[in-house]
Amino acid sequence: MIRPVKILVAITGASGALYAQRLLDNLNPQEHELHVVMSNYAQQVVAEELPGGLRLPAGVKLHALKSMNAPFASGSNPPDVMVVIPCTMGTMGRIAHGYSEDVLLRAADVVLKEKKKLILVPRETPLSLIHVKNMELLLLAGATLIPANPSFYSGAKTIIELADTVVARVLDHIGVGNKLAPRWIEEKE
Repeated sequence: MIRPVKILVAITGASGALYAQRLLDNLNPQEHELHVVMSNYAQQVVAEELPGGLRLPAGVKLHALKSMNAPFASGSNPPDVMVVIPCTMGTMGRIAHGYSEDVLLRAADVVLKEKKKLILVPRETPLSLIHVKNMELLLLAGATLIPANPSFYSGAKTIIELADTVVARVLDHIGVGNKLAPRWIEEKE
């Protein structure tokens, strides 16, 4: 029997709430232990970008941002994978410098120190040198950065299909199989 993966999805206030929604739509709470935490501003962005609000699948546990009682706030019970999607540059900078003022930031700190998988999906352009240096620190600490850069070779016909090209890469790095976007294929001669 395959052990369920304990996954924490953290949603911050960057534009791109659709990425978080599509990730949640493609993670099965019957197969994996799923937790969600949202920054304060994420709730405003979700209200603006997802007219029906964030749809949490049955079985997903939603945690309050300021509660340090969440199981993943301690190194004794870290998630196997944490995905910050979308990830603001402010959140990225605070994670890079170990600033753990709430459970979202504390969880990222725990994931890094416990050598678990931290996936950040930044959605910002252009980048400043500060952003790049924070990314460098995070890469050196073991984080995976998957910028929200959709691929156009997929032939996506809708915004959802375009967003799925990014979500598919996130699922690949979590280790969850998916068929959300076509794979690059070898050219036939």
